[in-house]
Amino acid sequence: MPRLLSAALVLRRDPRLQKLPPYLSLLCIIVGVVWLLMLPLDQYSRRTYISENALLPGQVHTYFGGSDQNVFRAYRHEIDALQNKTNIEVNDELEKIFKGVGLKVGRQNYTYHSSGHTYAGENVYAILQAPRGDATEAIVLIAAWKNVKDEFNRNGLALALALTRYFKRWSLWSKDIILVVPHDSRAGPQAWVDAYHDAHDPSQVAPLPIKSGALQGALALDYTQDSRFDSVHIVYDGVNGQLPNLDLINSVVSIASGQMGIGSVLQNKHQHSQKYDDNLETVLRGMLSQALGHASGPHSAFIPYHVDAITLQPVGNTWHDEMQLGRLVEGLFRSLNNLLEKLHQSFFFYLLIHKHRFVSIGTYLPSAMLIAANFTIMAISLWVKSGYRKVDPAAEGTEAELKKADGEVKGAAQGGEAAKEVVRPASVAVERDVLLPLCFVAGAQFLGVVPLFVFNTAPSGLLTPIFAIFTLLNAALPHLVSYLLTNTGNASGIFKSPTAQQYNLIKSFSLLLLGMFLSTLATLNFSLSFLIGLLSSPLTFSQPWSATVARYAHSGLLHVLSPPVVVLAGCLLAGVGVETVLAEAAFGWSVWGLYTPLIVWCVWWPAWFVGQVIVLGRPVSDGEGKEKKA
Repeated sequence: MPRLLSAALVLRRDPRLQKLPPYLSLLCIIVGVVWLLMLPLDQYSRRTYISENALLPGQVHTYFGGSDQNVFRAYRHEIDALQNKTNIEVNDELEKIFKGVGLKVGRQNYTYHSSGHTYAGENVYAILQAPRGDATEAIVLIAAWKNVKDEFNRNGLALALALTRYFKRWSLWSKDIILVVPHDSRAGPQAWVDAYHDAHDPSQVAPLPIKSGALQGALALDYTQDSRFDSVHIVYDGVNGQLPNLDLINSVVSIASGQMGIGSVLQNKHQHSQKYDDNLETVLRGMLSQALGHASGPHSAFIPYHVDAITLQPVGNTWHDEMQLGRLVEGLFRSLNNLLEKLHQSFFFYLLIHKHRFVSIGTYLPSAMLIAANFTIMAISLWVKSGYRKVDPAAEGTEAELKKADGEVKGAAQGGEAAKEVVRPASVAVERDVLLPLCFVAGAQFLGVVPLFVFNTAPSGLLTPIFAIFTLLNAALPHLVSYLLTNTGNASGIFKSPTAQQYNLIKSFSLLLLGMFLSTLATLNFSLSFLIGLLSSPLTFSQPWSATVARYAHSGLLHVLSPPVVVLAGCLLAGVGVETVLAEAAFGWSVWGLYTPLIVWCVWWPAWFVGQVIVLGRPVSDGEGKEKKA
């Protein structure tokens, strides 16, 4: 043991060992990306299956049809007459319809404010009490007046009304069925589910006059097209990348394909050959949607409350009609009606390859963890490196430093067999000057609050010019800060210009925070952690370059991968305006509890800013620290 300790003390000063961390970090990045690219292969994915046996999807005969089609058409005719009515007038008529069926009716007002806009409306909902239940559990059927694209959901609402009237005739229900009709698909469902769980802000959202039991599941209908359909698009992404239990999606696929002959579509991938290219595209689309974290449908508001929910959207144009979609909903509700407890046996963390294959968290998580680990490896390496200084043989006092270093090695070997030959180290221990690095990194982290506050509170009409100004300031700020640190430090007398050791410590603290944040985020939102980690990977290799060409080449690369430029590039690729994206993010922050803006401006941007300052830095040459006292 003493011999091993002696060897370790010598080895830690070995310059060859200190050259390994950058290569290890690069290896982690490469392996992480390759790992992700291997996931669409069948060898690394699994076939979907139903974990909860009580669901028994597709095992019952559905009866919705026949005369119910006339009921559907009658309801659609009534809804068409209400298309140009106000929200209150529409809810008055819907309340009459609900009471005519024999349901309990409740109404709820809400008012949200975001980006200078007011989002106000009134939800109406009805409760069908289960003949065989005791109001302790409920299933939710959602049919918003308008979908997330602000399109009139006439067929979806008409089908929901016809199904509710049909369900009322059956005595087999052991769980209450709640039909919710929000005015829109963004603010209305959030207000309703918040109030249902008593988690609402009374100044913005009114409480619910009537309630049922614990929500076991929710299904939203988004049926805006007038033609018949070919497949059902299953929208399952929730707020902040949360996902419903995989059994719910598998049940829909099983019922649709087994009983109805209806195809299933994921992530708007309508034609899927189940080959590698299509598998990878589906995975990447799912990761992008999960990373954005926005609500993809009315169902998204329910998932944070551990209520498994999805939205069904008929797509295509063939021979399937609304009656078959109604039987699909009936089959799913009868499966959920069989549950004795909430869905829990299947997966909540997964990547869907296509409707019959998925990747579980144990398989895909290492790719994001490797990306995050590369920052931690480099941070630890820089911390160790900052505690030593290379020995200059021509410098005065070097002999005393060597004797002291040799004494540390010999002292470690006492109590055992003495080493026959002592290898003199090429570096000596020095004190770490951590005050400036800590203050600088902490200041950069707190500086991220500024764009977070501005973009989430500014009126939407000012978001585009504010973003343009911020982008220009963002390009100039690292250069200005680097100049001030280098040229005004000694002149001011308040602090000294940073040394090479202090630049190492600044980078170490920044990368340590980034690695810690991303590794934690990977367990909550894998996609967001992976994408930000990949875009931040050049920060691992940032350093004060002595060559002008290398300095500005690295700085240019970092400018291209800065958060504002990435946001702008994403807007151009998606064909949407910057104002729309920032307003949506502000709405998500205020209404949905979206934390993507927090990650972008308070985790990613500070790390980018610190890395840019390091690349532009010019450390002073008069020593890296004081000799460590005995």
